[in-house]
Amino acid sequence: MFRIGIGNDTHRLVAGRPLVLGGVHITADRGGEGHSDADALLHAISDAILGALCEGDLGLHFPDSDPQWKDSNSMQLLSRVVWLAHERGIRIVNVDSTIMLERPQLRPFMLSMRENIAEVLAVEISCVSVKAKTGEGLDAVGQGLAVSAQAVVLVTSG
Repeated sequence: MFRIGIGNDTHRLVAGRPLVLGGVHITADRGGEGHSDADALLHAISDAILGALCEGDLGLHFPDSDPQWKDSNSMQLLSRVVWLAHERGIRIVNVDSTIMLERPQLRPFMLSMRENIAEVLAVEISCVSVKAKTGEGLDAVGQGLAVSAQAVVLVTSG
């Protein structure tokens, strides 16, 4: 049996916070505002997996009202979501994702992001797609005010 999940996440960009995407620290003058490390890419992938499992979203499993998740590393959150999938007899087949960020350019960081994600998902790197788009000067992303990510995952049982 195959199932598909979709996830998305958006974080406001603020001064004084690191920019973390796909578990990679990216040199930037502003980073994502959030209860955790605000890694929009890993949050979108986590939500996509949870969606495929019909298990709600990250906020249900790691609520921002719980102080234990304050400044959490999103790689660890994704690891917990993958563990839940494996406990249910589900394995990830592939993930396709897109990051929307006006600047900085992300191409130099893509391979590291893919490697990080593949390792946590226990898949080959060829099963992880990460793309980057700008907002072309439009909306919050295009004006440099936010980072957003979308992800789709295919999972299978057995």
